[in-house]
Parts: sequence; structure tokens; C-alpha cells
Amino acid sequence: MLDKMLDPHAGLMIWTVISFLVLVGLMKALAWGPLLGVVEAREQALRDEREKAEKARREAENIHKDLEARLANAQAEVKEIIQQANKDGDKVRAKLREDAEAESKAMLEKTRKQLEEDKNRLVSELRDEVASLSVMAAERLIKKSVDGGVKKSVLDGFFGDLEKAEKKN
Repeated sequence: MLDKMLDPHAGLMIWTVISFLVLVGLMKALAWGPLLGVVEAREQALRDEREKAEKARREAENIHKDLEARLANAQAEVKEIIQQANKDGDKVRAKLREDAEAESKAMLEKTRKQLEEDKNRLVSELRDEVASLSVMAAERLIKKSVDGGVKKSVLDGFFGDLEKAEKKN
């Protein structure tokens, strides 16, 4: 039996080839076209995806470059703001220093004036006291009282002499 299967028969071979060709024709007509359509659609989808990915990559690069440029601009602005703040701070410090110096000078001048006024007041009080003591001493020396007009003229003369003596010194 094995011999018969291996022995080629011409009619069987023709029908086998015809069956094969019909099957190939049916496959081509019914399955091959839709299969190629699916493959081509898949290839097109892959091309579209690749193009989209490339476009997205270019856009990402552009965004990245834009962000780097913005960052550089922001850094430059920050440096400029810091420099301006430093300048403003220096101006404020200088203004505060000037104000403090002016206030110090004003306080010093006010203190000097106050001391001068106090000195003049004390000198005046001291003169009055010295004059009173001098008159009292003079009254005791002469053992009598001097009237008010003489007392005033003597005191005025005495003060005039004191002022002349102070001006010389």
C-alpha cells in the first residue's frame, strides 16, 4: 500500500494542481486582498504614529528652547532686580546716615544753645547774688543803709565793670 501512495498517478496530480490553484485563487480573491489591506492600514498607522511622534519631539524641543530662553531672561531680570534693590538700599542707607548726622548736629546745636542759655542765666543769677552780697558787705562796712537809686547805680556800674573784664578775657 505504501507503494501505491508513492507512485504518481497523472490524473491525481492534475486534479491536485487544479485544486491547489483554485484554492490559491479563492484565497487571493477572498483573503489576500483584505489581509493586504489590513497590513497596509497598519503600515500607514505606524507611519502616522511615527510622524506624530517626530512632530511631538520637534514641538518638545521648541518648547524646551523657549523655556530655556525664558529662564535666561528671568535670570537676567532677577539679577537686574537685585542690582536695583542693592542700589536702592545704598541710597536708603546714605539717606538715613545723612538724616542721622543732621539730627545729631541739630541736637548738638540745641544742647550748645541750652548750655549757653543756662550759663548766661547762672552768670546773671551769680551777678545778682554777688551784687547783693557786695551791697550787704558795703552796708555793714559803712553801717548804714543806702537808698534804692544809689544801690541801683552802684550795681549797674559794678556789672558794667564785670562785663568789660569778661570781654577782655
